[in-house]
Amino acid sequence: MENRILIAKRVAQELEDGDVVNLGIGIPTLVANYIANDKQVILHSENGFIGLGPAGETTDPDLSNAGGQPAGILPGGATFDSAMSFVIVRGGHLDATVLGALEVDQEGNLANWMVPGKIVPGMGGAMDLVVGAKRVIVAMEHVGKGGVPKIVRKCTLPLTASQEVDLIITDLCVFQVTNPGLLLTEIAPGVTLQTVREATAADYIISPDIKEMAV
Repeated sequence: MENRILIAKRVAQELEDGDVVNLGIGIPTLVANYIANDKQVILHSENGFIGLGPAGETTDPDLSNAGGQPAGILPGGATFDSAMSFVIVRGGHLDATVLGALEVDQEGNLANWMVPGKIVPGMGGAMDLVVGAKRVIVAMEHVGKGGVPKIVRKCTLPLTASQEVDLIITDLCVFQVTNPGLLLTEIAPGVTLQTVREATAADYIISPDIKEMAV
């Protein structure tokens, strides 16, 4: 299974029936395609609508998501201006947000918007989302270019938010962010603890109940 699909499928399991959720661009956007049919999850897009539909049959050429990709809207969805959209975010009405990351550290700090010296398109709504949502899920590939770990002891890139991340889901494993530190709770099929260790530059605890990721 492609890594991005594995991550999206595992994230979809975290969403509960009735949740209002914002999905970031990239891997998080794919999550919409894997939400179980028996769950009604309302997807919010910070550019101004709720009721985002999965890619494919609901796509409307006149609609785009916050990443500028074609999107669809489900029956009962609504569109509104950016002011209303950020009232939803800042007012604490999102049950969860799912974002990618450049770095996330063992204290739950998140860096996902710029690399100094490189062109930056802008932070978008990330800073508001990670502070306003009740739960923050990072969905990303475990390492960056050249195998550089993205889960680190301390973020070196400019932060998006401090100590707001609750869960990290990668193509190798799942970490919960807890008070004692990162807790390794699941590993992906075919992945060993040694592989996770070599690809992670953070300290973490291995849960006594660790299990294989079911996707």
